[in-house]
Amino acid sequence: MQGEDGSRSTGYFHRVTRETPTRFWINNPSGEEMEQAIAAGAINCTTNPTYGSKLIKSEPEFITPIIDRVVREISEADEAADRVCQIITTRLLARFLPFYERSGGTEGFVTIQSDPRKDEDAGEMIDAALRYRALGPNFMAKIPVTQAGLETMAALIAEDIPLCATEVFSISQTVAMCEMYERVSEQTGKRPPCYVTHITGIFDEYLGKVVERKGIALSPETLACAGAAVARKEYHMLKEHGFSTTMLGGGARATRHFTDFVGGDVHLTINWSTAQELLAADPPVEARIDCETPSSVVQELRDKLPDFRLAWDVDALPVEEFADYGPVQFFRNNFIAGYENLLATIASRRTETAFASVGRT
Repeated sequence: MQGEDGSRSTGYFHRVTRETPTRFWINNPSGEEMEQAIAAGAINCTTNPTYGSKLIKSEPEFITPIIDRVVREISEADEAADRVCQIITTRLLARFLPFYERSGGTEGFVTIQSDPRKDEDAGEMIDAALRYRALGPNFMAKIPVTQAGLETMAALIAEDIPLCATEVFSISQTVAMCEMYERVSEQTGKRPPCYVTHITGIFDEYLGKVVERKGIALSPETLACAGAAVARKEYHMLKEHGFSTTMLGGGARATRHFTDFVGGDVHLTINWSTAQELLAADPPVEARIDCETPSSVVQELRDKLPDFRLAWDVDALPVEEFADYGPVQFFRNNFIAGYENLLATIASRRTETAFASVGRT
């Protein structure tokens, strides 16, 4: 594996790429983080509805002029926020476009997810994806695997729009997504790239809060196995059934949420802070995708945590209950909080811009 300058890199992620099918994506990067991640071996990029909020903190000099320009042009708050999200993502799309072109459309994707407050409205999500498609050929629609999300993605498959199926915490969601993809692809003749994203670290975080709140007797070591156990089961199920989708690991909260899946034909998206930890530690490239969680650990998790049982058991969750599943709600609430912070900043900048304009008259 060579860097962009033609040199042969020996960094951790480059070694992972050379020695395994596992691939590294970068999540919600600033401009500097984007460049560092690409140098380290990132081939694709994910964003989510908290991206604007993150840039307000990490790169205000980049996003503030964009917000100020948008509020002068657009009076409606939701429309302004949507426009800001499009503009801040164009930098990523442009930077990853050469990867897309060199690979023939298999790398260089950038995901965009629309307003999380409208995640139960398929029409809104479809309209958003069709808007974002105009931003670049390497745009990938990021849609939650809920009943409304499945309806949305069925429509987007017919449009041949690449998909990142997100907010997946359970085997039931995985099965429903993959079966829908195969069915609609057969009907339409369209097979856009599709990544099914298991949110491993957030799942562990959610279960940890349940354990703490309810005083459940469960060792930290056992709890730490939960997300990886379900994710590995998902990976092997995808392979055994021959689904035309690729697993994408997301929602990392520790380096193990990357290293536990190395060796598999799996892609993993992480924040730059987690990538830095791995680069600094420079661990050996160890294939861990086939490591089995002891049956006694799985049984204890099933017995003590109903949410784990719903994630682990095939068909435990009906499609109409996906959106109300605890981890999905927990994850979405984080997105909504981040998006509302962007909306609040837009409102504040609108007021400041208006006062500044009055002062100049």
